[in-house]
Amino acid sequence: MLSFLESARKSLKAVAVATATLAVAACQPVSVGGGAGPSIDTTAAVPVALLVPSGSGSAGDDVLARSLENAARLAIADLGDVKIDLRVYSTAGKPAGAQAAAIRAVDEGAKIILGPVFAQNANAAGVAVASRGVNVLSFSNNTDIAGGNVFVLGPTFQNTADRLASFAVGQGKRNIMVVNDRTAAGETGRAAIERGVANAGGSVVGRVAYEFSQNGIVNAAPEIAAQVRSSGAQAVFMTADTAGALPLLTQLLRDNRIDPSVAQFIGLTRWDIPTATTSLPGVQGGWFAMPDPALYQQFQNRYQAAFGEQPHPIAGLAYDGIAAIGALVKQGNSGALTTQALTQASGFVGVSGIFRLRGDGTNERGLAVAQIRNNQVVIIDAAPRSFGGAGF
Repeated sequence: MLSFLESARKSLKAVAVATATLAVAACQPVSVGGGAGPSIDTTAAVPVALLVPSGSGSAGDDVLARSLENAARLAIADLGDVKIDLRVYSTAGKPAGAQAAAIRAVDEGAKIILGPVFAQNANAAGVAVASRGVNVLSFSNNTDIAGGNVFVLGPTFQNTADRLASFAVGQGKRNIMVVNDRTAAGETGRAAIERGVANAGGSVVGRVAYEFSQNGIVNAAPEIAAQVRSSGAQAVFMTADTAGALPLLTQLLRDNRIDPSVAQFIGLTRWDIPTATTSLPGVQGGWFAMPDPALYQQFQNRYQAAFGEQPHPIAGLAYDGIAAIGALVKQGNSGALTTQALTQASGFVGVSGIFRLRGDGTNERGLAVAQIRNNQVVIIDAAPRSFGGAGF
């Protein structure tokens, strides 16, 4: 148990720094004009700009940039007769670099921008080209920057919260308690869970926020347990992630006699990354959401065969962006890259299933509900294959 606590403590220290960085990097949406989208010639190759974080001096950014470009080119190869003229621009991982790259890309004829990754950079790129009527499909999942001509392709807390809350209520677990770390990400996650529960027709019967530290979790665990018992909560929905509070929090709740078979543990984040997490006693029986694992495995296998390495975890977003652009261009409509076309209700099919872009710049993705059983991930509710069906 001591080694387990020590490991959790180290993870919390590392993630506390990362969370602080994210909070500083968060930016507010900018109301801008434009974003309708330019007219294109669908009989010719459509110029698409890909903004990647290479040139920042970070080896990790260079690896990410290479993986995004590889995934985009893999998607282009799958488009058949649709022609995409992919033009890659470096942002150096900075807002000023993203702004300059976006302006240069549009000056050189780009009809839409794919990327960049980081929220501030995507915001800067969007503002830079908003008056030019060019849309930006960023790889960020920060919904603070969504809107106007900027879309986020990354998975969002709200999408995940809606999926899990709907499933929980459908399983008779209507009374839900929310537990979050007292960080910017934790508070954003808490708000998403509460909206998801309300949207699903459930009730939030308790809330506990804990200081994001080992002592904070240890001190909060008895209070969480007491509220679970007094409120009659049928589920405990947590914002904690595997690199931070989750290992310690779930174990301490069990130590405080909270039985997950009575009060179902639900996670807003992936509980299967890293895979070693699935062997922890505290997470057994827990629910979380994930993309269709079979479809994503196909993408990983194809990427490995084509490039001799595994894709970066977010590389699939570049594939998705090209897939959406290609599907729209294939329709032969000169307005294929307008906001109206990009937000078509039927959505698109990407590397991990269906997704669609919303008018507010956010996205919806078809997610599966998974459970950890006997140290293994088991899908208990498959990802939907179309919008409007089960899971939406």
